[in-house]
Amino acid sequence: MCHHCVIENVKSGMLSRRDFFKGTAAAGVAAVAVAASPTPLFAQTPAKAEDLTHEIWDKFPTYFGGQQLFIEQKFSHAKDTFNLNEWRISEHTGTHIDAPLHFTADGKSVAELPVEDLIAPLVVIDIRAKAAENEDSQVTPDDIKAWTDANGDLPDGAVIAMLSGWDAHVATDKFRNLGDDGKTMHFPGFHVEAVKQLLEGTSKAIAVDTLSLDFGASPDFIVHNTWLPSGRYGIEGVANLGSVPAKGATIVVGAPKIKGATGGPARIFAFV
Repeated sequence: MCHHCVIENVKSGMLSRRDFFKGTAAAGVAAVAVAASPTPLFAQTPAKAEDLTHEIWDKFPTYFGGQQLFIEQKFSHAKDTFNLNEWRISEHTGTHIDAPLHFTADGKSVAELPVEDLIAPLVVIDIRAKAAENEDSQVTPDDIKAWTDANGDLPDGAVIAMLSGWDAHVATDKFRNLGDDGKTMHFPGFHVEAVKQLLEGTSKAIAVDTLSLDFGASPDFIVHNTWLPSGRYGIEGVANLGSVPAKGATIVVGAPKIKGATGGPARIFAFV
């Protein structure tokens, strides 16, 4: 074989091996990338986002009836070229979170809720029909069964929300809905037996469009005392649940990260 032919054969072999190793490396990187790829947050690309949060103002209705938001202006644009307010606010005002610490001696504070618990499949249980007939209606195991009969099993790690339509009353006295005694409130909530059933699964939180996880006339906060000590959290005062489907949406809970807080106002939205 001529000298030139030998050189060309060597060069060709070197290039072939180089291409082989390059291909092998690329395949290895691709395999690692696939193996390290996390489970997607969404089963499909969302088409829109829905705001599930009430705007809070100074007279926003509260469980105990008194004002819980106070705003004082400290700097003004006219005088100081910028605006700055100082707030005084209760943790449990407006659309807000109940952390486990709210009803336990040493449970998780709102800041200690794992971020993976704040993004979840959203299940909406619609009890508007019976809430219209009975202001003390509660989400029961039968309501959960009706949902699963229509939609299949509850998704793993879901937030289970009660849709009673009560958010429509937020700017009126109907939201607190005091009875004839002037003390007892009447609005929907969860029944303790439904909560016990949910505790057997993987649901991360329960949510209501009223002032409390317990129905308004509850004498003992039994739902709070059953659900929150399990280490899971609640959301109260949710808005606009009627704009999202019974299943298929993903809820995002913007929990405030305040050390030692038993809860806090939250910006909550759903991807649909």
